[in-house]
Amino acid sequence: MLEIVNLTKVYKGGSVGIKDVSVTIPPGPPFAILGTSGAGKTTLLQCLGRFLEPSSGSIRLDGKDIQAISREDFRRGLGIVFQQLNLFPHLPIIENMTLSPRTVYGESSSEADRRAGEMLEQLGIGELADSFPSQISGGQAQRVAIGRALLLEPEYLLLDEPTSALDKNTTESLASMLKDLRTKTTFVFVTHDLPFARMLAEKAVLMKKGRVIAEGAVEEIEKNWAD
Repeated sequence: MLEIVNLTKVYKGGSVGIKDVSVTIPPGPPFAILGTSGAGKTTLLQCLGRFLEPSSGSIRLDGKDIQAISREDFRRGLGIVFQQLNLFPHLPIIENMTLSPRTVYGESSSEADRRAGEMLEQLGIGELADSFPSQISGGQAQRVAIGRALLLEPEYLLLDEPTSALDKNTTESLASMLKDLRTKTTFVFVTHDLPFARMLAEKAVLMKKGRVIAEGAVEEIEKNWAD
């Protein structure tokens, strides 16, 4: 269980990123954090990923405050794929996939390569194992980044604006792929893309000006979008 309890982040200078946010995200179906630019979505995501420390409140993963969890255990509990994807340009795709399992968790090269190859096949891009990031499309790079994160077998996987650089057809393909991967993790994605959220998420919250203003099914909270 991922629990956000009365979370507030105030930046130096006094600007408020999020204020008194409380959300419970049970394991299971994909969950969307919706909102337009400036709503506080990215601040919340960075707090969830431990890249920002909240000013007050807490985030709990399976009952434990995430600040008290070791780095290795935390990354097994909660992974993140940033909007920029952060693939290493000098490494082929297979090595991008296996770097963390080998260096962080001590997995053997043969086992890491085997699992990465299977993941790439499942993602429909097995033929790209020896390609470099500059040689693949944006949609393919998105799949690589998600597959790389899934190799660490996180309980939750955070996706930062996953459709921001994708066209309509690629967005639909991504939604279909994530549905197929739902048994591997609980996807939590930040987005301003309502059609994508409708395709994928069963539950969502809507944020405005740093606060959660609605929670429930995407279709139900959508009516609050323009309020």
